[in-house]
Amino acid sequence: MRDERTPLPDLPERYAVMGNPVSHSRSPAIHRLFARQFGDHIDYTAIEVDLDGFAEAVRRFRSTGGQGLNVTVPFKLEAFRLADVCTDLAKQAQAANTLRFTNDGTIEAHNTDGLGLVRDLARLLGVGWRARGGPLLSGKSVLLLGAGGAVRGVLAQLLECVPEAVVIANRTISRAQELVRPGGLSAMRASGFQDLAGQHFDVVINGTSAGLKGEAPPLPRGLFATGALAYDMMYGDRPTPFMDYAARDGAAIISDGLGMLVEQAAESYCFWHGKRPDTQIVLKALRPGS
Repeated sequence: MRDERTPLPDLPERYAVMGNPVSHSRSPAIHRLFARQFGDHIDYTAIEVDLDGFAEAVRRFRSTGGQGLNVTVPFKLEAFRLADVCTDLAKQAQAANTLRFTNDGTIEAHNTDGLGLVRDLARLLGVGWRARGGPLLSGKSVLLLGAGGAVRGVLAQLLECVPEAVVIANRTISRAQELVRPGGLSAMRASGFQDLAGQHFDVVINGTSAGLKGEAPPLPRGLFATGALAYDMMYGDRPTPFMDYAARDGAAIISDGLGMLVEQAAESYCFWHGKRPDTQIVLKALRPGS
């Protein structure tokens, strides 16, 4: 029989990332490194969810004491629809990559993808890229590949960087057209992949999930302007197929999305815990020399 004077064990707060696939995710390692900075006691795991089982997986995780989730491909749109309360960033994106569960049963949704991407672009491009000290993408043309939850999550923050033009390209043009916002600060239009032939862009961002299948989007040659950046939101231990394509096609700066992952994870951590970790320490731990 337990001595009533013995204190109960300090149980960790439970968090996880849900997706399909998700075994490759580095989010558990990232959040453990964040927690170590503050001395927080958390348990963070990766949970692969059946494509038709997201809502039930969330319910089961909550019922066993889960307090928050990160959400990745392909469940970001469903996570937004599942929430009771959404932040402005989640509403702008109509997609969520972070959920928080309150004691009264409310599901709160947030989207940290755009903040994470812009912070990493600023790190890669540096102040020399900015036009006369203005917004990060001032005077630049941007091509976004894809029209799913990943692109929806970053579009508003990219527009706040004031690019000169934004093209959203997708296999199904009608899905890209849904994201075009007429009358904004940038010239925006939708396109199919092959219709991009003959055009040149300063920043090309791959937000498709083609890399999970070992593929790159079916793009024409010659997309990159002089000095252009190619950025893949996917990441891995080796260059992604899109990064290989960009290297062959002459992009000057090529990056995967590990930096974005760390930055958006820090925003999620702040959403859950009210404090923002040091991301550079974590990025260097994950990829020495970065």
